[in-house]
Amino acid sequence: MIQVDRLTKCFPQPGGSVLTAVNDLSFSVAEGEVYGLLGPNGAGKTTTLRMLLGLLSPTSGQASIAGFGSSTHPDEVKRRVGLVSASAGLYQGLTVREMLLFFADLYAVQPEEARTELNRLSYLLNLDEFLDQRCGTLSTGQRQRVNLARALIHRPPVMLLDEPTLGLDVLGAQVVTEYIELLRNEGKSAILTTHHLDDAERLCTRFGLLHKGILVIEGTLHQLRARTGCTRLVEIFLKLSEIGPALSQWHR
Repeated sequence: MIQVDRLTKCFPQPGGSVLTAVNDLSFSVAEGEVYGLLGPNGAGKTTTLRMLLGLLSPTSGQASIAGFGSSTHPDEVKRRVGLVSASAGLYQGLTVREMLLFFADLYAVQPEEARTELNRLSYLLNLDEFLDQRCGTLSTGQRQRVNLARALIHRPPVMLLDEPTLGLDVLGAQVVTEYIELLRNEGKSAILTTHHLDDAERLCTRFGLLHKGILVIEGTLHQLRARTGCTRLVEIFLKLSEIGPALSQWHR
């Protein structure tokens, strides 16, 4: 469902140097799989998601979603993707109901189908109590639940979750955790970037660890444990941060 093939992105720097944010990156995500794309700040995670969405052109390589190239058919890609990001905003003057139906209309969802999906998401994400409240009056946790519903209103087969729990308290983060479990149960393909490694360990079916734009190790938790000798994902992450590209010998 998601295919990344030798994706590279370079940014020119002052003085004529070049920053390679993503370096020859390849991985795939099957239906029903939650892929944890992990790494420290500056590893290239968000740059990768932007290229997948067609928002950023790669220097070389290609990416596709459901068979549509991110560079060649970006509109088709966007129709099939739901994006959850900590930086996403809401239309303050609209009610939650109005905003969700507005986004459904943007994706050309038929009105009756949109109302049915709105009711389903309201039940799953506990939106009923503030559906007719203006978005500008919502709490942080309520706003995040609306963002989660907005990403699913057009029933996309693929989800991209970029630091979805950033800035949330324990209860807000639990809503996101349950949301990812819902995605997995519905058979959607998802990529999750997060610094909450305990959550990633519990929710993701497979992991790719980035270091300075390079995918240095990839696999299930069982495979990562066997390759690194570490037990927990946080220990694997710390070992990656210390050794960096030297770990790539196990992946290659």
